[in-house]
Amino acid sequence: MTHPGLSQAARGRITAVTSGKGGVGKTFVAANLAAALARRGLRVLVLDADLGLANLDVVLNLHPKITLHDVFTGKAQLADAILPAPGGFSVLLAGSGLVEYSRLTPELRDQLLGVIEKVAPRFDRILLDTGAGISDVVLFAVSLADDVIVVATPEPTSLTDAYATIKVLAGQQQRRVIQLLVNQSSRLGEARTIRAQLQAVVERYVDNGTGTPLRLELLGEVPGDSAVREAVQRRQLLLEAFPGSAAAKSIGTIAEKMKA
Repeated sequence: MTHPGLSQAARGRITAVTSGKGGVGKTFVAANLAAALARRGLRVLVLDADLGLANLDVVLNLHPKITLHDVFTGKAQLADAILPAPGGFSVLLAGSGLVEYSRLTPELRDQLLGVIEKVAPRFDRILLDTGAGISDVVLFAVSLADDVIVVATPEPTSLTDAYATIKVLAGQQQRRVIQLLVNQSSRLGEARTIRAQLQAVVERYVDNGTGTPLRLELLGEVPGDSAVREAVQRRQLLLEAFPGSAAAKSIGTIAEKMKA
């Protein structure tokens, strides 16, 4: 299910990567998944849809001269804002500290929709790295996606916020499937337990208005791994800095599942 304003003509599949709270590794996951998908022969774009608090540029150690803000304000052409990133994919970076993107205006809605309409036919897969939480800007960005990945950690506050996000997405967007990615898991199989717990609560308390219960699909889990911290500190992709690490291998497995 995508936003009714988005054309279904030949275009890449759009996946929103979102989370209930910040600090769960959402941008790290989006960037490394993009690299893993690019390695599998896909043309991939990551669009930083966290328009006012962007940090994709920090994760990738990029210093953009042109951002989405310049495109939205007419100072630059869209084509000039699409940059190559380490890892073989493309990025559309947003600005940071821009208060005008803290709420969804009709103008911002049209601009974001217009940008995605233009870039979608050029790529096989577009990842929308959204902000955290359930602001109207985040919810609108997610509404543009075919698939939604909710990133959560096993920590109780992260799971509570993930559930709140899932509940809002189900109610507002009539989602029938939401994918769950558990980051920083401490033991193998922990993600399956978390999915089962969340699914039980969802079945009891969440109504998506379709008559078909919402299904939480476990996309995968990324184990807690010191290589992740090291790669983030270095501002490098995990897949490039530590390709043999457990976390990098897990991301590769998830990308394989997404590509299928």
